[in-house]
Amino acid sequence: MATKEKNVWILLVFILSGIVVGGLLGELASRVSWLWWLSYGQSFGLSEPITLDLSVIQLTFGLTFKINISSIIGMILAVFIYKKM
Repeated sequence: MATKEKNVWILLVFILSGIVVGGLLGELASRVSWLWWLSYGQSFGLSEPITLDLSVIQLTFGLTFKINISSIIGMILAVFIYKKM
């Protein structure tokens, strides 16, 4: 049982690293004229953070996702590499 749970966590780490590296490469590719399509994507989430003021403590919540073609390719490659391991 513990082996399957460990594999799920490893897969999650692989996918998240694929998203981060792919997003970084997509941003770098936006500066190259013939690779502009790798940076094409969409942002969604809270455009302005939500603040909860309880007079003793102030909490600010905000979350935005920016997905581009390169991060999707990175996610797919991460799953492919995980399956080959």
